[in-house]
Amino acid sequence: MTKLFQGTGVAITTPFKDGAVDYETFEQHIEFLISNQIQSLFVNGTTGEGSTLTKDEQIKLVETAVRIADKRVPVYAGSGTNDTAASIQHSLNVKKAGADGIMLITPYYNKTNQRGLIAHFNAIADAVELPVILYNVPSRTNVTIEPETVKILSDNPYIVALKDATGDMQYLEAVKSLVPEHFGLYSGNDDSFIEFLNHGGDGVISVVANAIPKEFQEIYTAYQSNPDDAGDLFAEVSPLIEALSVDINPMPIKALITYLGFADGSLRLPLVPLTPHETKAIIHVYEQIKDGIL
Repeated sequence: MTKLFQGTGVAITTPFKDGAVDYETFEQHIEFLISNQIQSLFVNGTTGEGSTLTKDEQIKLVETAVRIADKRVPVYAGSGTNDTAASIQHSLNVKKAGADGIMLITPYYNKTNQRGLIAHFNAIADAVELPVILYNVPSRTNVTIEPETVKILSDNPYIVALKDATGDMQYLEAVKSLVPEHFGLYSGNDDSFIEFLNHGGDGVISVVANAIPKEFQEIYTAYQSNPDDAGDLFAEVSPLIEALSVDINPMPIKALITYLGFADGSLRLPLVPLTPHETKAIIHVYEQIKDGIL
């Protein structure tokens, strides 16, 4: 078994127009990403405002991504919730829509223990029979998939990867020491991309790649032959990653891709647009990077 992808996947944003999903602009954004070396698409995740999309919107976004990608890159869909039965049903619908795999967040609010996580993820994986990426983001869910739990889950033939948004390299090392070689390990944090690769990671599921997909994939490509060169490339784009930390994701990236023409600036409540001052600062850094000033 091979890794799901190598390098940079993108947690793609969802554009809106007059309150509805703007599928035409979504298609244009996908074409931009694929033509600029993105290695996979992740739809309906945190950055895609999946929690405020209707199930029908989520399915249509998957169908659209699958159609436009046309097998040039794989399409993965966030389909997990804190309700196992609902997650199974939604994941089956995502499968029918053509997704290559699903990403499952840890249950939130009602939460559970490690035994519950094992039962939850195995139940979904066994019912859906698609590649599963576990999504460990304790800063949002207040639940961590312990390394030993990842090891147990990796015995399931459908559970094949982890998106690790902890930013904890000791956690990554512990997981890597326990899972089989084919199990994919992807960073959920742009700012630790190089460090994640240094500790044996396989790539990143990126937010900033919505705007600079080629630059981020080139970092990974350079790393394979010369980590120092990759570090230099990463240093060039780091100011933009830092600028995007001004507020809660996906508010800052939505402001930037609006400037690029892939959104109209709107988000769904409770998320709200950045202030004009914050938006201007992000665009200024982006333009400096593109002009080679930074």
